[in-house]
Amino acid sequence: MSSAKSGRGAEPTLKRDVALANRIVERFGLSNAFGHASARIPGTDTFFMPTRRSPGLASASTLLVLDTEGKILSGRGTPNSELWIHARIYAARPDVGGVVHAHPPACVCLTQIGQPHRVVHNQGGAFYAGVPEYERIGLIRTRELGDLLARKLGSGLAVMMRGHGITTALPDVRAATVAACMLEESAGMQLRMLAAAGGDAARLRAYSREEAGSVSDQISPRVVERAWEYYALAAEQKPLGG
Repeated sequence: MSSAKSGRGAEPTLKRDVALANRIVERFGLSNAFGHASARIPGTDTFFMPTRRSPGLASASTLLVLDTEGKILSGRGTPNSELWIHARIYAARPDVGGVVHAHPPACVCLTQIGQPHRVVHNQGGAFYAGVPEYERIGLIRTRELGDLLARKLGSGLAVMMRGHGITTALPDVRAATVAACMLEESAGMQLRMLAAAGGDAARLRAYSREEAGSVSDQISPRVVERAWEYYALAAEQKPLGG
């Protein structure tokens, strides 16, 4: 890909989307003071990322531009120490245009009770191919750990991180944000069903791969557009922490 000079025409909308994505992460309980969303600048190996603040405080005017080597190219402020999640996924996946990292509680719970994500309702169908788990404990604060996470993600939409959270990687930041919300909803549904079954995972009527594949369009552009409209409007209207 080329330098950061490409894709300038789309930048105002993209910066607004990144700011909104971060606020959605906070407003919908995927994270509170922590978590971060980013977007690749089209046609480049650079990306917009917020400074080291709560995602609920992100704004288009304060975004940084970084490259896949973790270098700050423009903007003022300190990036999140886990910038390597974003940088190394963009380096490994030219198809990815948006990355979201958050700490949604239901997803974290699944990683700590030895339960892989299973498709138990239609909304979870987007993840029919499975969600791998990154089992190493701790933050992704180095290039090497970023590369390990990117390898665990592979060509998938999401990766769960044991005791930590999730990372989603999709063609754009809107889709990555919607996917993060959907994965947490799906994990929450799985936990409730597991509780209703008395903790017996064998009683869950999880979808077969074929069944899940039949509803895998839950992350299609049409669905993303509808979901994003709702999440974005709610994030703009809801007070911080409300």
